[in-house]
Amino acid sequence: MATLAARRTTAATLGLATALVLAGCANPTDGGTTEVAAQHGSKTKINISPDQKRVTTRKVDSIAAEVPEKIRKRGTLELVSSSGSAAPLTFYATDNKTVIGVETDLAHLVANVLGLKPEINTVSWENIFVGLDSAKYDAGLSNITVTEERKEKYDFATYREDNLGFAAKKGSGLKVTGPKDVAGRTVAVSSGTNQEKLLVEWSGQNKKAGRKPVDIKYYQNESDTYLALQSGRIDLYLGPNPTAAHHAATSGRTEVVGTYSGAGAGLQGLIAATTKKDSGLAKPLADAINHIIDNGTYAKVLKRWGLSDEAVTRSEINPPGLPKDGS
Repeated sequence: MATLAARRTTAATLGLATALVLAGCANPTDGGTTEVAAQHGSKTKINISPDQKRVTTRKVDSIAAEVPEKIRKRGTLELVSSSGSAAPLTFYATDNKTVIGVETDLAHLVANVLGLKPEINTVSWENIFVGLDSAKYDAGLSNITVTEERKEKYDFATYREDNLGFAAKKGSGLKVTGPKDVAGRTVAVSSGTNQEKLLVEWSGQNKKAGRKPVDIKYYQNESDTYLALQSGRIDLYLGPNPTAAHHAATSGRTEVVGTYSGAGAGLQGLIAATTKKDSGLAKPLADAINHIIDNGTYAKVLKRWGLSDEAVTRSEINPPGLPKDGS
């Protein structure tokens, strides 16, 4: 596998392509499955039914002992994730109430190693951080990108690469390779995300270069965003590449017209388990993630959701993230 240094110096270039390609849709006669083509044209099926049959692993006493005593005595790991539908990251199974996805599977694996029962709480994006700040939740596993600004308040243990995707209406003819391609375009993005930070930065670069700024729009949820895309109210939607690719394949109405690293040019973005700063959880979380990387269960989970190309070789605590100035 590539070294961290090699991965970071090459993977963040414009036009970065993830091999995630998803095809097909839920098949009730199959118990609820979606077919995915994850790598090199190979295909597999992912289980989207409530009966997940998750990959599991054993408790590691030495790592479990690192968990703060208060949490160990409680016996549960209070985890928080964004609500709504963001397949294959976090979304609802075919019963419309069971939370599933790669984030949920990894949360269960980490809790296994720590010898704790995972309690998955789903809230709106902004309330993830409100809950972490108040110590209502122990950790967030919700496609949270490491940024230098967030590092002032939170500690991170990385577990996946972060790649963003520009979604457009199928057949749009659009292609995004840099700021000039979104000049004057109406682009939707979620508030408070690193996608928003990057889009605002690109809009500023366009204005500085004498081009039109980006007309940035915000919607309450992903379904509203895609309705706006289909109706022509927006030209593009910038979000996590896995969800953009999933929607394109399963709906047949959209396409990914450009990708970008979640940390900007020159640095590979990283997704991380997020805890309140100095909570004492970052090290046991990182050690648990490294254990599941070493024992192979991590790879099984990513393969299960068609995200093998977003794997990291090691979990890092508070690595360099998206710069404050976007440089």
